[in-house]
Amino acid sequence: MAAEKSLVINSNFCGTHAGQYIAAALNQAKSLEYITLMENIKFKQSLSVMTGGGDLVQDRSCDFTNLGGLALNDKILQPKPLQVNYQICKEDLIKEWQALQMKSGQWNTAMGADFSAFLISHIAGIIGDSTETNIWAGVEATAGQFGGFFEAFAADAPTLAPAPTGGAYAVLTIIDDLAALLAAVPTAVYSKAGEDLYMYMGVKAYRMYISAISAAGYVNAYSMNNDYVPYFEGVKIALCPGMPDNNAVVAQQSNLFAGTDLLSDETEVRVLDMSTLDGSDQIRIIAKYTMGVQTGLASDITWQK
Repeated sequence: MAAEKSLVINSNFCGTHAGQYIAAALNQAKSLEYITLMENIKFKQSLSVMTGGGDLVQDRSCDFTNLGGLALNDKILQPKPLQVNYQICKEDLIKEWQALQMKSGQWNTAMGADFSAFLISHIAGIIGDSTETNIWAGVEATAGQFGGFFEAFAADAPTLAPAPTGGAYAVLTIIDDLAALLAAVPTAVYSKAGEDLYMYMGVKAYRMYISAISAAGYVNAYSMNNDYVPYFEGVKIALCPGMPDNNAVVAQQSNLFAGTDLLSDETEVRVLDMSTLDGSDQIRIIAKYTMGVQTGLASDITWQK
């Protein structure tokens, strides 16, 4: 063991190369599958939101008559710089690595060539979990978080649906609650069902929904496979593990935005073996990246809370 602990592991990735590792970590945030992701934002990105236009069409005439009330507004998506500083004892990490590499009945203590990738995989889960949670409930002013959609909703005033029955989802009432949510969706937005319209819900609500429709005989909960696509009254369901309990959102994927900069020089991943610096058996893993979210047209987003 002593010989292995003396092994020096140093890996430095910056810019594009680091972006590949950070992208892999962000991909563990399942909500990003149902959000419009904008990359290569160095500082801020302006989102142009067009409203109005219902009175553009007029009777034909020989004259040019300017008619129509279009309005163009800008919203700013500014990803927040974030980092991970993670330290682990080399002895503990090597034991875990060896356990994964060993075949049953063997005393295989050889170190694999992909040891740095194994270390980086530790922070990938941390970044993915943090991002997933912050996409919805993150608070910009809180250290280690970026402002989530709920914080944006508080400023933008989306369409509000009736609260869940009794203030919380339940198997016996969730169908009625989700129906009330969908009924509050503007007609023009509901017409996008079958395109990029989603009903975003957390794990607890999703499990209750599956239980409710299974009890009603609409799906066999014991034989669902990877080909199963969940819908509610024609609207696709997006399962978002970071969504807080007793909340659900109906919106178009093209109206919810997430931004990051995976190619910046400030995007980096470092694995530092401290034995050459202070004689300790600690390994430090460092990651730097940016992340943020923003809404488009708030009135086209319906929120049940």
